[in-house]
Amino acid sequence: MNKDLTVGEPQKVLWQFCLPLFGSIIFQQLYNIADSFVVGKFVGENALAAVGNSYEITLIFIAFAFGCNIGCSVIVSRLFGTKAYGEMKTAVYTSLIATGALCVLLMAFGAAGCGQLLHLIHTPEEVFADSMLYLDIYIWGLPFLFFYNVSTGIFSALGDSKTPFYFLAASSLANIAMDILFVQAFQMGVGGVAWATFLCQGISCILAVAVVLGRLKKIPAEGRAAVFSWPLLGKIAVVAVPSILQQSFISVGNIVLQGVINGFGPSVMAGYSAAVKLNNLVITSLTTIGNGISNFTAQNIGAGRMERVRLGFRAGWKLVWMICVPLTAAYFLAGRYLLYLFMKEPTGTAIDTGVLFLRIVSPFYFVVALKLAADGVLRGAALMGRFMAATFTDLILRVLLAMTFAVPMGSTGIWCAWPAGWIIGMGLSLVFYRGFIRKEGKCGFGKE
Repeated sequence: MNKDLTVGEPQKVLWQFCLPLFGSIIFQQLYNIADSFVVGKFVGENALAAVGNSYEITLIFIAFAFGCNIGCSVIVSRLFGTKAYGEMKTAVYTSLIATGALCVLLMAFGAAGCGQLLHLIHTPEEVFADSMLYLDIYIWGLPFLFFYNVSTGIFSALGDSKTPFYFLAASSLANIAMDILFVQAFQMGVGGVAWATFLCQGISCILAVAVVLGRLKKIPAEGRAAVFSWPLLGKIAVVAVPSILQQSFISVGNIVLQGVINGFGPSVMAGYSAAVKLNNLVITSLTTIGNGISNFTAQNIGAGRMERVRLGFRAGWKLVWMICVPLTAAYFLAGRYLLYLFMKEPTGTAIDTGVLFLRIVSPFYFVVALKLAADGVLRGAALMGRFMAATFTDLILRVLLAMTFAVPMGSTGIWCAWPAGWIIGMGLSLVFYRGFIRKEGKCGFGKE
């Protein structure tokens, strides 16, 4: 059901919109967590290391899919807020066509370059074959990843956060069952979890696109909407390209860090792989709430209701901190037991690595949560230069400090770099947010 985010009490409206998004991302993360859980429990430590190693490369493709999601979502939200329904439909069709073209290019890149990337990050020989197998299958599933992300962006732009939740809940639970079936019953190893993800994402993608197109047909518009528009593609690109660059640079930074981590051997790789999945569950959840704030911001800017943007940020800030409290406590106090879920016969080094990582980074979730809430407003207002400045500062600091600290402190130094980058990035995001609010949007939508 489509929902107008420009009316009603801001906190209630935003929370009702964002909580299903939070539920959706929990199920989305179950795809990756299930893969690590199943191979770690039923195959072994090297298989867990291979999946974790491959995951850092898959984040490059996820970055592009995320950018397509955000670019489409912000522009469609704005047009929905202004009730320009015909133009809104054209924006949706344009996004789908452009996403398909981009996906073809990335599939070609992935097929030709993933092996070189695995060598570049010094993948140990004992996990290389499984890492390559996982990536080969993953590349063929990119169309499902991309079109599903654009579909969820459209649902969110229309104020509907429940439909993606239903799709993800069903497909994620099915993925867990198929992971276990393929790995334990059919003895397919790492390839089994990759094929399970491929099939489940494919089904959910096809259903999501079908529902989106059906939903659009029911929205009244004057005349027949154009199938493609270069001006609208330009507006979408203004938001999408910086988002893609931001996420891509984060992925590249993570690949560089993975290369440093790989130098410490498979046990440290396995411990980090398990811990970073738990960490990504939090960060991705908070980022998704930030995306909800972006949709709220874009709709209200489109409707000319700037006062609701400030109230929406406050409501979003409260929500992300509420989410941080139980997750931080669980990771800091019970991280060891959570890590056991991923490991069949964990070594002391693997478990100790994961526990230390979680205890260092989890207290700073409150910091990164506040940053991501502010980023949501900046992205919804299409102030992408400022958004990127804060994000790149965070990333560059984390990578440089990790490489520097790793020399005297070992792997512990890498984990300590996370909080430092988050703190500086949060400061910049808040400065940019407050500057935007003070001007009450007088700089104009999408202008720097």
